[in-house]
Amino acid sequence: MTDADLMQEAVTLARQNVAKGGQPFGAVLVRDGKVIARAANRMAADNDPTAHAELVALRLAGAALGTTRLDGAIVYASGQPCMMCLAAMRIAGISEIVIGYSDASGAAYGMSPAAITAELSQPLEAQTWARIRYLPPEDASAPEIYRLYVANPVGQS
Repeated sequence: MTDADLMQEAVTLARQNVAKGGQPFGAVLVRDGKVIARAANRMAADNDPTAHAELVALRLAGAALGTTRLDGAIVYASGQPCMMCLAAMRIAGISEIVIGYSDASGAAYGMSPAAITAELSQPLEAQTWARIRYLPPEDASAPEIYRLYVANPVGQS
């Protein structure tokens, strides 16, 4: 399949999702020339604000491959991914993201992540959308949970 074919598949998933009452986003995840996962936005279907097409595709690919690492994979996204999706793809090791519709394409329809991205890019103390405060545990200067994690390599894939 070509890049154009894979992007068309992501757009088709988005179009089909709109027909089912969902949001217009689809994603196809490919590694080593093989489609590992296909997904559409499932926020409405699952009542899950994190069920963006890209994240659903990451979850499906991780389950199929038995790992959280998706190094070398390419994600074809029908629309410009939000900060949450970009962060998850970065953490998973995605090596390339191919975007169909730009942020500007979706902005006129309320489908732009730009405002949220700008807001969340502010320092925590400057954010006004929620009250954010620190309540450090007693061991905050040397967190045991992090030391235990580093000492136990099981599950660190």
